[in-house]
Order: sequence, then C-alpha cells, then structure tokens
Amino acid sequence: MTHCILIGAPVDEGQRRPGCLMGPAAYRTAGLAATLQALGHSVEDRGDVTPDAPGGETCANPAVHHLPETIAWTRALHRATEDALPHGMPIIMGGDHSLALGTVAGVAAHAQAQGRQQFVIWLDAHSDFHTVASTTSGNLHGTPMAYANGMPGFDPFPPFPAPIPGENICMFGIRSVDPAEHAAMEPTEITVNDMRVLDEQGIVAPLRAFLDRVRAADGLLHVSLDVDFLDPSIAPAVGTTVPGGATFREAHLVMELLHESGLVTSLDLVELNPFLDERGRTARLMVDLVGSLMGRKVFDRPTRSYG
Repeated sequence: MTHCILIGAPVDEGQRRPGCLMGPAAYRTAGLAATLQALGHSVEDRGDVTPDAPGGETCANPAVHHLPETIAWTRALHRATEDALPHGMPIIMGGDHSLALGTVAGVAAHAQAQGRQQFVIWLDAHSDFHTVASTTSGNLHGTPMAYANGMPGFDPFPPFPAPIPGENICMFGIRSVDPAEHAAMEPTEITVNDMRVLDEQGIVAPLRAFLDRVRAADGLLHVSLDVDFLDPSIAPAVGTTVPGGATFREAHLVMELLHESGLVTSLDLVELNPFLDERGRTARLMVDLVGSLMGRKVFDRPTRSYG
C-alpha cells in the first residue's frame, strides 16, 4: 500500500476567474482522505502550503498578471513536493494549473537527486506550453509545460531543475492549442495524444505505449490531472471548459491503466473551481478518479448519484 501525502495548494493567481483557491477544501469535503484509506492506503494531510511574501519581479510582457505571487507559489510548492517525495506519494490539491510550475520542478529535482528520469503525463484540454514572454492572455496557468521542458522565456522564475526532455512528456486528451504553443512544441519530441488520436486509436494503446517507455527507463511518473481533461457535461466546475473531453468511462479507464502500471509517484489535481460546481458533483468525480488511480475497481465502487 502507498503512503499518500495530501498537500493543499489554494492557488488562484494563474488565471482570472476566482474560485480555484477553494479546491483543497472541496477535495477534503468530498472525502479524498477517506477514499484512500478505504483502499488500504495511509494518509497524511500536511495542510495548505503558505508561500513567502511576493517579491518585486517584473517582465517585459504587459499582459502578464500576478507574476510575483506565482513565483512565490512556485518556490513554495517546489519545496513542499520535493520534501514529501522521500516519504510517500504527494497528491497536490489545487488550485489552478500554475501550481504545476512548482510541483513539476519539485518532482524533477527529486528525480535528479535519485539519478532517475522524470516523466510527466499531462491530462488536460490545453498544452500549457506558453512562456512568460509568449502568453497573450497573461494567465500563467498556461505555462507549466514549457517551463518544465526548459524553454527560454522564463527569466523571472528560478531556473528549472533538470528540464524534462520532450520524449519524457505525454500530453493526453488535449484539444485546445494556440498557434504559438503549436509552433513551440513542433520541434520537440513531446508525445501529443490529442482527442483526435484517442478517437481514432482509443485510450489503451497510446497510453500503454507511453507507460512502456517510462517502465523501460525505470522512470518516475508525475500525473497532472486538470478538470478540463473531462468533458464539461460531467465536470462543470472549471473556468476553462472545452467541449469534447474525456467521458466518465474513458477517464476511469485512464486511471485504472495508470494504477495497473505501478509507475505513478506523484499527482496534481488542478483547476477545480467549487464556485462553478453543481452540488459538488465535479469534486466527487475527481475523488472517484483518484480512487481508480489508487486501485479501486468498478465492482468495488458503490452506486452514487451525481445529480
């Protein structure tokens, strides 16, 4: 069984629609700890991370907002994630996706210290491959993967420890990519399994192909699960809805395959905005998906109404 370390990341500064800071409380209320314990895992809740006071960082892009605050969160979540990894599996409860600027830096630093390769599977509607220089929205939740890949354009941020090569990154289920992101990703070796690929090939073969690479390298695997990976018809509590996302069954299948691989070492849960939810249905669905990731089978799952 796994020792699960819950870390709250009430990050709201990476985008402009308030509410994601309530995410950690929503996951706790929806029974994340109890779900994990019912599967036989031990749970340690380290509470919510508190960043240091923001500095005075600036950048040349006038669209960017909350830069000092985001850098402060990045430093704090890097420390919290790296500190947790020697003791168990950190599950970071967000918070918008800018939190991954810190969590992925933390897991990469840990992997480097262990002499192992870090891999990332990005379950998201978006590629999040803008830089501080290229973003036109100014929303820094759209930048973590470019930062992790070592792209230039992040001068105000701490240098990323051991940038993750493209061949160690899999974007799964994406369906909204800006032209600048597409151009930046094109020369990389990032695996892009967008919804067109999944429609044509199904879930299993593309995911197993990536997991086989992780296993062959004896790598560590970080999973970053964005609510907008899911279709908004089943997960409305997100400020960046994109139609055509994963169905209930597809999402559970992804989680079950990840569990069966035995490779997952850390997890982000991001972009849950309880203010936009319908009686907690999205929070409960996300908790159920974590249950599948951590070993619960369909026949173990109690019947539940999501209305």
